[in-house]
Amino acid sequence: MSNSNTRFDIPQSEIPTQWYNIQADLPRPLPPVLHPGTKEPVGPDDLAPLFPMGLIMQEVSQDAYIDIPEEVREIYKLWRPTPLLRARRLEKALDTPAHIYYKYEGVSPSGSHKLNTATAQAYYNKQEGITGLTTETGAGQWGTALSQACSFFDMECVVYMVKISYQQKPYRRAIMETFGASVTASPSDTTQAGRAILERDADSTGSLGIAISEAVEAAVTSEGKYKYALGSVLNHVLMHQTIIGQECLKQMALADEYPDVIVAPIGGGSNFAGIALPFLRENLKNGRQTRLVGIEPAACPSLTRGKYAYDFGDTMGMTPLVKMYTLGHDFVPPPLHAGGLRYHGMASIICEMYNQDLMEAAAIPQMETFQAAITFARAEGIVPAPEAAHGVAGAIREALAAKESGEKRVILFNLCGHGHFDMTAYNAYFADELSDYEYPQAQIDAAMANLPQV
Repeated sequence: MSNSNTRFDIPQSEIPTQWYNIQADLPRPLPPVLHPGTKEPVGPDDLAPLFPMGLIMQEVSQDAYIDIPEEVREIYKLWRPTPLLRARRLEKALDTPAHIYYKYEGVSPSGSHKLNTATAQAYYNKQEGITGLTTETGAGQWGTALSQACSFFDMECVVYMVKISYQQKPYRRAIMETFGASVTASPSDTTQAGRAILERDADSTGSLGIAISEAVEAAVTSEGKYKYALGSVLNHVLMHQTIIGQECLKQMALADEYPDVIVAPIGGGSNFAGIALPFLRENLKNGRQTRLVGIEPAACPSLTRGKYAYDFGDTMGMTPLVKMYTLGHDFVPPPLHAGGLRYHGMASIICEMYNQDLMEAAAIPQMETFQAAITFARAEGIVPAPEAAHGVAGAIREALAAKESGEKRVILFNLCGHGHFDMTAYNAYFADELSDYEYPQAQIDAAMANLPQV
């Protein structure tokens, strides 16, 4: 019998003391990461120009749990544990027998889940004497988080922001600058990668792949002053987010329920992994049967329409080769797509989960996503970020399916960020300036022809 409360909180003393590493429990290990030049598996030394050794060792670790440094846990106390809420008003609005719960990561200072890993990455870089970090950002959530984390540790932060977002989201840019970051629209003329793109297309609206190329170049040419930080995709990034799901396990116990299905948005995979991986462990180790569903935009459908192949993580081919579901490293999302989740590939861990049938995926069109966000806002009082709204839309689909079949279903989703800096997208929706966009198969086929030969 479910608890009659709406909010389920645990004390700060129960903030997890360890991150969970799914690599210890995957039925089949992850495919090796390959050097972009030699096509041989990379070792720690190959990654050293980009990352501090502390994070490199986490990236390749096979240990199930890794201790969270006390200094990181102390910073986590600014916003963790985050609340778990039962969306009773949304249930009523949908007239569904389903019980809908959401973990709300929008209470963090940066307004999203991204600060969970940004804090950890800044810490490990600071420990090794690095003075600053370079990164890319799409919608701006990650750039915001890293700029805040760098300010916590008195480090410089250099952000390459996808140009269309730089133009559409000036307040995201302003909050990064408030925390001391320098923010450059990508592609820019400050790097060789950016100049090469602009020579090909002077009006390029940018992509995460291009911005990654610029940020990586800025790090490796800094003569050791900067390292590079990534907000998703990498194993250690996903691992840092597992504090979300670990807290959720305790909070669902307080609610006297257990999720039948977990839904979360996927762009690079960190948000979905954060809530899903501790529950996947329960499936693998303890015989639970929770369905795990990742929701991606129909405009950028890497899992549902991409090819499982080795590809570069960036546009210019500077990063190691990772086996992933990809739309091709030269993928550029349509400018009319108002949210983030614009990455051409997906985290190796998520791709293996999908390939091993440990999770499901669905692509949801833009208009349904915004309709779901508004339904949720009017019922629950929180305006979701457009990226987070994909999870809302997926949860609403599950709730309506339960209504149609007449079954009780316990649905848990991760509301990974608020939309307070994303109102330009909502303005466009209300002005009928947005539309659905299905990524053309011909463009996917053309991109597949350019995949590196491995």
